Amino acid sequence: MSLMSSSPVDEMLSETLAGPAPRHTTVGVRVGSVLVGGGAPVVVQSMTNTDTADVDATVAQVAALARAGSEIVRITVDRDEAAAAVPKIRERLDRLGVTVPLVGDFHYIGHQLLADHPACAEALEKYRINPGNVGFKDKKDRQFSAIVEIAIKHGKSVRIGANWGSLDQELLTHLMNENAASANPREARWVTREAMVQSALLSAARAEEIGLGRDRIILSAKVSAVQDLIAVYQELARRSDYAIHLGLTEAGMGSKGIVSSSAAIGILLQQGIGDTIRYSLTPEPGGDRTLEVKTAQELLQTMGFRAFVPLVAACPGCGRTTSSVFQELARDIQNWISSSMPEWRRQYPGVEGLNVAVMGCIVNGPGESKHAHIGISLPGTGEQPTAPVFIDGRKAVTLRGPTLAQDFQKIVLDYIEKNYGLTGRDAAE
Repeated sequence: MSLMSSSPVDEMLSETLAGPAPRHTTVGVRVGSVLVGGGAPVVVQSMTNTDTADVDATVAQVAALARAGSEIVRITVDRDEAAAAVPKIRERLDRLGVTVPLVGDFHYIGHQLLADHPACAEALEKYRINPGNVGFKDKKDRQFSAIVEIAIKHGKSVRIGANWGSLDQELLTHLMNENAASANPREARWVTREAMVQSALLSAARAEEIGLGRDRIILSAKVSAVQDLIAVYQELARRSDYAIHLGLTEAGMGSKGIVSSSAAIGILLQQGIGDTIRYSLTPEPGGDRTLEVKTAQELLQTMGFRAFVPLVAACPGCGRTTSSVFQELARDIQNWISSSMPEWRRQYPGVEGLNVAVMGCIVNGPGESKHAHIGISLPGTGEQPTAPVFIDGRKAVTLRGPTLAQDFQKIVLDYIEKNYGLTGRDAAE
């Protein structure tokens, strides 16, 4: 075989190097001031875990999620007390200057709550309907239609979200029976995936029949297993051009939840599938709910879809880097950037595109530092106690001594002020 001939691997590599596929949907959906789909950047969203009837707790958590970067926040609306609290929550958030759109998560009695609490229906920007529990038997279409009609009346969007754990059993039973009677029956898992896709698409078609525009509909089909999720969303995208929300449901706690969500969502985004994402992470008891926002942002930034905060690249350490200085410096720089970002976003537009490198020895240190906007190569075991600093690919200064960390931090801030501050940009132009 000729070395110059093409192979499937070559073609796959060529496609990968060409970058991600374009977003699959051209239809944009407005959720308050946020555009989902229609060529807009992938949107990060999250969900509270407070009792929505507790206005103080819910306002505090929504505000924290929004400050962390959540562009849409979903809240549970499960009973009258929660529905009555929604307009109060919206009013309090507005007074705090937190304008993030709120989505109501409805199950079983959403039609009733929205009808009985019109102020809630107005305060929310989107209603989430689960076709698996919106109603059963003859009530299903009537109650689904009632929610859609309220959405039309108030000019709101709707997410039709099928879920593996609460799948439409009537539809699933029908497809199982149909499959069993076929000449070449598929495995039960395939039928369940098909039921997920059909549940979302049939419900979306019904919403359009009632009068809800395609530009008001977002679909999701959440599963807890990575390969099932990928297969379901690929099929959903192949058979429709609705805006799509991605998320691995019941992802789990800690690294397990982060890794599984990143694997599934990352593959789909690379294929051009998905317009808004959420990491459904189980928090540690009393843990930080904003972790699901930060991990979603990190995925999008790592894959090159969006930029949220300056990136700090740091080597993992090895026997050549027995000193903990580079680890401490990388941690301190990362924490300093994170705590500074709320102010930097206002003061230094575009600073989220900054790349900083903190390296621990001479092997890769200088090279990696040159690739960053600002990089420092700290001395490893047996190396001279000096740390060259590279700015935009060129060696600028050598640091040494007990104030090395503070000196490097000052260099980073000087670079930010020069390149992202209004005065610096005006002068450059």
